[in-house]
Amino acid sequence: MQIAKNTAVTINYEMFDLEGKQLDKTEEPIAYLHGGYDNILPLVEEALEGKTVGDSIDVVMEADDAFGEHEPELIRTEDLDVFPQEVTVGMMFEADDPQTGDVLLFRVVDITGGKVTVDANHPFAGVKIRFVGKVVDVRAATDEEIAHGHIHGEHGHQH
Repeated sequence: MQIAKNTAVTINYEMFDLEGKQLDKTEEPIAYLHGGYDNILPLVEEALEGKTVGDSIDVVMEADDAFGEHEPELIRTEDLDVFPQEVTVGMMFEADDPQTGDVLLFRVVDITGGKVTVDANHPFAGVKIRFVGKVVDVRAATDEEIAHGHIHGEHGHQH
């Protein structure tokens, strides 16, 4: 079966920066719903269109096409006393953006002198990415998966 809109696609992948440093790698295959559901990077989805089990892709993306440009305004420094006592570098938490009302995912990047610096940029923001993937499985998505906009079951989203 070829990858097309409303297919459940399972892949293994590795991501690298353009110097060849590995940034991410699947430990287990991941599954996503193909066809514009925003479950995978758009250029990766485009490269997978029409592929079948066993096919591979190798996609190089500008930062803006991958995880976005680095936005300095998404870095904030706050007093340590507004955080839980056990705050540590690397800790992740959600907070409302006071300007947009959106919920942002922040990562603690520094704790110094009673101040905590947090960053809502994706860790790979501003990085050109090379995405190398291999198709492991392709099947027709169920009506429920299409209605929910994501894959259920093994390697997919669980309710």
